[in-house]
Amino acid sequence: MDTQWLTRQQLAAWVRLIAVVELLPGVLDSQLRRDSQLTHFDYYVLAMLSEAPDRKMRMTELAEHTTATLARLSHVVQRLEARGLVERRPCPGDKRATNAHLTEAGWAKVQEAAPGHVNTVRHHVIDALTPAQITQLHEITEAILNRLDPDGRGTTLHHRYD
Repeated sequence: MDTQWLTRQQLAAWVRLIAVVELLPGVLDSQLRRDSQLTHFDYYVLAMLSEAPDRKMRMTELAEHTTATLARLSHVVQRLEARGLVERRPCPGDKRATNAHLTEAGWAKVQEAAPGHVNTVRHHVIDALTPAQITQLHEITEAILNRLDPDGRGTTLHHRYD
């Protein structure tokens, strides 16, 4: 198979995308650690639970929503449990399954952390773009997600705010 090398313009776009993918998580983590003593992934788990009915979700579903392995999620939830932010309980409808439940302290932590997180996202991403670029970013990420998730397994997750 012959390699179709990237053009100079394609390479420039690719390198910039990789830079964003590498730099943005550190920026988000730093702000959340400083202001709320949470990692970005901790916050994401709490936020997903905060949006779930009754603030609870099966661990397998939460893993899908956060695009994490069950092992990684279990480790993080264990840490959040130790801080009193999440509780794990047996699923009433399926004794083999476990639900993660956001505690009142977890709900308070999400409410405390959200404004700073949103301000950081706004400052570093949203406000750097024009409204037309936001539309383009939506279209670009949609096209990439369609390639990364061709079966649409994450479609519901990726479109929950549409």
